[in-house]
Amino acid sequence: MTKTPPDDARDAQPVSAKIRARLKASKKRFHANDNISAFLEPGELEALLAEVEGKFKGVLDSLVIDTQSDHNTQETAKRVAKMYLTEVFRGRYAPAPPVTEFPNAEALNELMIVGPITIRSACSHHFCPIMGKLWVGLMPNEHSNLIGLSKYSRLAEWVMSRPQIQEEAITQMADLLMEKVRPDGLAVVMQADHFCMHWRGVKDNETMMINSVMRGSFLKDHNLRSEFLSLLKHRS
Repeated sequence: MTKTPPDDARDAQPVSAKIRARLKASKKRFHANDNISAFLEPGELEALLAEVEGKFKGVLDSLVIDTQSDHNTQETAKRVAKMYLTEVFRGRYAPAPPVTEFPNAEALNELMIVGPITIRSACSHHFCPIMGKLWVGLMPNEHSNLIGLSKYSRLAEWVMSRPQIQEEAITQMADLLMEKVRPDGLAVVMQADHFCMHWRGVKDNETMMINSVMRGSFLKDHNLRSEFLSLLKHRS
């Protein structure tokens, strides 16, 4: 029989272990690009900040950096912890931004394009920056929800503020917009520079990735898809 650890033993656990145990008990995935905000209890983000700071101090020690006498790195561990949890990876730890949805009262059913939306993320392989643009094409129907223009940017920021690979990020964005807007068709195009190529490895400054996801009428209707891509070409 598995024994429940005493309260003081549970309290001695790092907060990351408590959060991980909750996720495993719920059989929820917690990959780098997953949102885990529903499994954080009040005060735990602050505790996680302190834990990451302490562990990053260990990374600096292992890199043989004298943070005691080096004035440039004395607060680096704290800055990195804050950057990861509240800025560049905030999309893992914060719930989705509120999005007001309006009914399509006029039954609009013409092509809509939103973009370019600036995106910023980090490659989940090396934690190097990914910087680029995102375009969204929508074909609404009478049952669709309409959302404000700024909300596309807020949703994109929430999805991209996690360690990502571009191929999965664009699919997450498409799934989220299909859920929020419920259009007849959706097209998402992403173009990004990957600093894991610019800064390390092959050090190629010219190569970027462009990929797309087509859903519904954009996938089935060649003319609609061509119109969307043609309009993008003239606006890029």
